Amino acid sequence: MAKVRTGAITTHVQRLPAAGGDPDAPLVVFVHGLLTDSLASYYFTVGPQVAAAGVDVLMYDLRGHGRSDRPATGYRLEHFVQDLVLLLDALGETRPVHVVGNSFGGTVATALAAWHPDLVATVTMIEGEPPVAGWTGRMRDALTRARANMVSPEALDWIEATYGRHTAKLARGAARILESTTVAEDVPLSRVIDDDLSALTRPLLAVFGDVSGLCRQVPGLAASVPGCRTVVLADQDHSVLVERPHETRDLLLDWVRAHHAVASR
Repeated sequence: MAKVRTGAITTHVQRLPAAGGDPDAPLVVFVHGLLTDSLASYYFTVGPQVAAAGVDVLMYDLRGHGRSDRPATGYRLEHFVQDLVLLLDALGETRPVHVVGNSFGGTVATALAAWHPDLVATVTMIEGEPPVAGWTGRMRDALTRARANMVSPEALDWIEATYGRHTAKLARGAARILESTTVAEDVPLSRVIDDDLSALTRPLLAVFGDVSGLCRQVPGLAASVPGCRTVVLADQDHSVLVERPHETRDLLLDWVRAHHAVASR
């Protein structure tokens, strides 16, 4: 566990070295989702297993989340991306990273690849969406719903009665972020990329559940992004990472190893 200065904030980081200590091991950076998430979602699913397979692992809490600082403002997508750029620099990392993003983390990952392709070896997007123009409207709607459904005491009591204490704890954490920051206002005003996805030039693995709705992107991603591979998991909703960790791990390891082998030739 470490705290690293990244510009005006301090970022909480967890590193898991590759088993065997290979100095040429690839580096995977895991980026979690918005509001109800933290690096713990990787620590308790795929992170340790990926490190045990011989890959360096870097996990961190996004600004406003987990044990990272929570500034009152500064929650546009470009702020999240810049935090990651500054984190890699502060850690002295010069290797192109295999960046993995779940949900909103997938948007951060694809934005990093679009705006800083020199830093990225590959992208794995799990139930995420690149930051195209339509994404901002969908995020505005989602954050409006989150405020309506998570912030009031009555709503939080209903969540606990319906879904249990753990889900209620996550919802209360999300409510604190929504109440104490401008995240709901900032994210919909984020910088975007062109709808044709021409900014995405790094190899992309996109993993979706077949009932989440986000798999509607598959034809466009496959047609527009060079080196793109799409995987749709049957009978699966948005919770791919939590509910299908072994399949996610295997897909990720195969993807990273294949591209690391090519880069090492």
